[in-house]
Amino acid sequence: MPSLSFADLGVPSPLVTALAQGGITEAFPIQAATLPDSLAGRDVLGRGRTGSGKTVAFALPTVAMLAKSARPREAGKPRALVLAPTRELVNQIAETMAPLAAAMGLRTMTIFGGVGQNPQVSALRRGVDVVIATPGRLEDLIQQGHCRLSQVEVTVLDEADHMADLGFLPAVKRLLDATPSDAQRLLFSATLDGAIDQLVKRYLHNPVTHSVDSAASPVPAMTHHLFHVTRDAKPAVVRGLLAGQGRTLAFTRTKHAAKRLAKELTASGIPAVDLHGNLSQAARQRNLAAFGEGTTRVLVATDIAARGIHVDDVTLVVHVDPPTEHKAYLHRSGRTARAGAEGVVVTVSTPDERADVRQMMRKAGINPKSSDVSAGHPAIGELSGPSAELVTPPPVSAQPQRSAGGGGRSGGGRGRVAPGGGAQSGRRPSAGGPSGRSAGGSAGRSSGSGRGGSSRGSAGPSTYSTATPGSGGTQSPRPAGGGGGRTGGAAASGSTGGAAAFSSRPRRGR
Repeated sequence: MPSLSFADLGVPSPLVTALAQGGITEAFPIQAATLPDSLAGRDVLGRGRTGSGKTVAFALPTVAMLAKSARPREAGKPRALVLAPTRELVNQIAETMAPLAAAMGLRTMTIFGGVGQNPQVSALRRGVDVVIATPGRLEDLIQQGHCRLSQVEVTVLDEADHMADLGFLPAVKRLLDATPSDAQRLLFSATLDGAIDQLVKRYLHNPVTHSVDSAASPVPAMTHHLFHVTRDAKPAVVRGLLAGQGRTLAFTRTKHAAKRLAKELTASGIPAVDLHGNLSQAARQRNLAAFGEGTTRVLVATDIAARGIHVDDVTLVVHVDPPTEHKAYLHRSGRTARAGAEGVVVTVSTPDERADVRQMMRKAGINPKSSDVSAGHPAIGELSGPSAELVTPPPVSAQPQRSAGGGGRSGGGRGRVAPGGGAQSGRRPSAGGPSGRSAGGSAGRSSGSGRGGSSRGSAGPSTYSTATPGSGGTQSPRPAGGGGGRTGGAAASGSTGGAAAFSSRPRRGR
């Protein structure tokens, strides 16, 4: 079946132009299936695994419906609400949505915790059209009287199943109760289980359901491998897998393990950063930006990154610690083989984990290629690709706790703040330079966080490298106008989109 253009699907011409400027000209299946109904104002229930293009599928009708109604903007009363489970996903959605909103003269902003609320409050006072938020911080601002949802025309729930898994459903229900009952509602999820069915029955009116695929659907371009290793051999096998030159995501079970492994890899000559709940929001954005921009090759993460992290060209996912639940395995693995690209997934299993891993794989519908592997096994090099030259790592206790370059300003320099609080620009000096600034950081001030991005006299939690950035990636429109450098996915709060700091690379498939 030939791909459909967005014009064929009824998308307004300014939005078609904005998509084309970002290199997006043909609709993915989830977009082609849902857009005719969502653009007509119907409630839509869309199921598609992560990476299938859901963000564009709901961003387009949200912006189009607001432009069509042309209601005036009011202070503290957004006209559209997008709810997502994590701060990272909120920023990713904003990155995609802001240039589309700007094409129709609309304002977007992000609301999430972990950063100061004052810039968010200020942006609400100036008036915004679209709020993209996590439930907790949004409820806080509503209770303080800074925001009201009485004028919401379109509500979107993204990754609804993950919000249920994280226990957000009571807050989601309270927020939906605060929106007008006749507002359009769009719900997107990878799975449609009992908890999601409750939301659908209570809040969606005669929804049209489109199931393009589910989280359990096989991905033809993704290959799965299971490495059986001894406990003694595991560290060397993991280092060998992560030593390749491609972009790699490694998952651990605990925050401590993620931090430790990132330090060990960096000391071995493999540029790595960590991502977990113990990091501040500024550090999380900085590390994710370093990985997304290619200044570091390996991201070591806990399950915080299993959902909603859209990074270009992840060719390898390594389950350093196998997850205990099959849905977690599928969500972690879904960070590769996105939008039709190829990808490899490797699970490293010790003898005591073998039975649990076998059961998990069976529930996930995965039949991996199994191998007994030790250090230097040829399968390691075949899957990881060309390897970097490794050095023997010192003991973790002897490794430096700060970024290369010592003191000075961390986070890659100070950035100018856009009107809503988002970083517009920021210089990233090279690692170990005379100024002692760490490379790979985002602009010094992050979206909605005031001065939370960088600090004088101390560096970030991880050592960044000067690796060559990658290219290609997921479907995400870029603005026609020039902004500043990337801010780790954080759109400028209250920005009209054109001046926000977006990636300059065309992307596919969000």
